[in-house]
Amino acid sequence: MKQLKPRRGTGGDEEAAAGVVVPLTPRKEDYCCWSWSWSSWCLLKAFTLLLVLLTGVLIGFAASANISRYYYYTTLLTTTTTPTTPASLISTNSPTPMAMAEQQMSQPFMSFVHPGSPEGHSMTDAELFWRASMVARVEEYPYQRVPKVAFLFLTRGPLPFARLWERFFRGHEGLYSVYVHALPEYVLNVSATSPFHGRQIPSRDVSWGSITLVDAEKRLLANALLDHSNQRFVLVSESCVPVFNFPTVYEYLINSATSYVESYNIDVPQCAGRYNPRMAPDVTEEQWRKGSEWFELSRELAVDIVADRRYYHVFRKHCTPSCYPDEHYIPTYLHLVHGPRNANRTITWVDWSRGGPHPARYGKASVTREFIQAIRNNGTQCLYNGRPTTVCYLFARKFAPSALGTLINLTTTLLDF
Repeated sequence: MKQLKPRRGTGGDEEAAAGVVVPLTPRKEDYCCWSWSWSSWCLLKAFTLLLVLLTGVLIGFAASANISRYYYYTTLLTTTTTPTTPASLISTNSPTPMAMAEQQMSQPFMSFVHPGSPEGHSMTDAELFWRASMVARVEEYPYQRVPKVAFLFLTRGPLPFARLWERFFRGHEGLYSVYVHALPEYVLNVSATSPFHGRQIPSRDVSWGSITLVDAEKRLLANALLDHSNQRFVLVSESCVPVFNFPTVYEYLINSATSYVESYNIDVPQCAGRYNPRMAPDVTEEQWRKGSEWFELSRELAVDIVADRRYYHVFRKHCTPSCYPDEHYIPTYLHLVHGPRNANRTITWVDWSRGGPHPARYGKASVTREFIQAIRNNGTQCLYNGRPTTVCYLFARKFAPSALGTLINLTTTLLDF
């Protein structure tokens, strides 16, 4: 008869030592314990298998839901073409695929990334700048983001060329945003269908040649930054007009690798002569720059300008009204911090040939087809993404209100909008 191996610490050790043959049939108490252990093991195994099965079912349901949602969004959003064909993104009779997809997202989230009319908030400048300077560190957007161009109108009051801009924007909803900074007591009066309706931001008093102009520019940038789809930011005035149609402007800016801020330093009283030595060491005389205040910025640079405190306080303290901080702060800041990311030129044409503190102003008698064509292509070349181009100016100023009729007539021919 086969012997079982002895177990240490039991009575079987003595029996084995004595040569006693141990039968295969276990003792009653051992059988009970063995039987109970086998039953427990079977129950445990069955429970484990059941748990694995339930876990698999739950994972399957979750995966199915995610896959269904993914293909739902893909079906909606793959009908949207790239930003370089903006007109095809717009449907006047039905919601766009982007709008349909966004309807599936939570309302609080969409209100955060697309805050709507800027008229409603009551934030102070400090609160506004703090919120606007927040940057998401996750590169991928959790929604279908179509980049927009934000048009920032800095004006004292009325917009005499609103009709022209309305034609410029028409048919391209969803690809632009409008923000208007006027004097606090002024209320913009436009129709409910105008792109300017509800776009007047909370403002403060502004005086020409003072730091309050920089404050107004930052205020416009900050309000526009609250909309996370705004990718490019253009500052324009009430006397500024577009000289190309919207698709041309949109593609030019959205696809640009640089921002467009004029920045230079020449040894004349109107430039180097405005430098205050008390700005050193933060801003040295060699670092001092001047340029047109009518800028165009990428989102990254706009965030940094809104968030800047160091150089802003230097200019606020030492750049007195005769210094004209609106012509020096942003050009100097970009030269110090983001030099390679700036094209060092403006995309807004202006005529300073007549001299004086203000540029030439053109009314009805001066505005002709040939005049606008000369602005669009005046024989000069500039660089766009490192390559020469003759398209250097997208906007122009200053124009008198009397030029509106002529410019409206040109929209169907030369301007093509």
